[in-house]
Amino acid sequence: MTGAFELEKNILEGTILLNLDTEDDDEFSIGCAGGIDTNTSYDYQPVNTNDSDVAFGISVTGLKGGHSGMDIHLERGNANKIMNRLIGSLENYDVRINSIDGGSLRNAIPRESFAKIVVNNKNIAENLNEEIKVIKQEFSISDANLTVSFNKVSTPENSMSVSDTKKVIQSIRAVQNGVYKMSMAIAGLVETSSSLARVIVGNGSFQTQSLQRSSVESSKTDIAKTVGSSFSMIGANVEHTGSYPGWAPNPNSEILEIMVPLYNEMYNDQPRVQACHAGLECGILNERYPGLDMISFGPTIKNPHSPDEKVHIGSVKKFWELLLAVLVRIPNKN
Repeated sequence: MTGAFELEKNILEGTILLNLDTEDDDEFSIGCAGGIDTNTSYDYQPVNTNDSDVAFGISVTGLKGGHSGMDIHLERGNANKIMNRLIGSLENYDVRINSIDGGSLRNAIPRESFAKIVVNNKNIAENLNEEIKVIKQEFSISDANLTVSFNKVSTPENSMSVSDTKKVIQSIRAVQNGVYKMSMAIAGLVETSSSLARVIVGNGSFQTQSLQRSSVESSKTDIAKTVGSSFSMIGANVEHTGSYPGWAPNPNSEILEIMVPLYNEMYNDQPRVQACHAGLECGILNERYPGLDMISFGPTIKNPHSPDEKVHIGSVKKFWELLLAVLVRIPNKN
């Protein structure tokens, strides 16, 4: 998308755009969601720990993660939200956060989170184990390999205060995560969503990164403001960046009318024609070049935006053959 944002007007002369970025070889995409990043920051004054304090390291691993657009409807666990539940279950122990490092890519569902906390009571194991049991049961279908562990670690010199820790817990607890609205125009399509991709705490700073997506521009703005409000209420600075438009479906596309019968001719099957809840460059390019006739297709890719990403080798040959055949069929614009 960086390249699409930088593409100047009046360079391209074509009227048809083949976007090679759809992740199932039997699917033609004719629309996509737009997106916007919501980044927040909150500065806090660390407080010294006491000799009686005990510190624990907590880790959340083994989640499936995945693409925060294409996989958001699968209800997979978000490591940042799960970590927050674990820490929040210890509020009666005056828990204080020393550090959190959760998530990785801004456009991926976070698979892992690591935290260090400080409490004034050593006997938290029973309480934490009970919360872990409940959470693992909740995600036993979507994330069967979820692993949560904790162990005693050396006590750090400082941490967040109890009051600032409560602000962090409450803001993350309140933030919208997952499907926000389903499309009323296309059955089964997620219209609007949000994913809390990154949570970082340490050295006097609490930061979050999240990505909101929607095929409706007004709804994209609404969900971004909704997410930002969860953090602005504790006094955090909220910044919305990287906004890009969606791509409105055109069921009467001329290139679609060429490709559907061609696919049927080559493979004796009907392709799936639909919009997707991912961010494709088509919306940006359509702003630069209004009126482009666009379609997106590609080889089969599984688990994009995660360490488990892989491409189906056989589908690459199928995709390549289809691309060559389409180029032959495209009529001369003159």
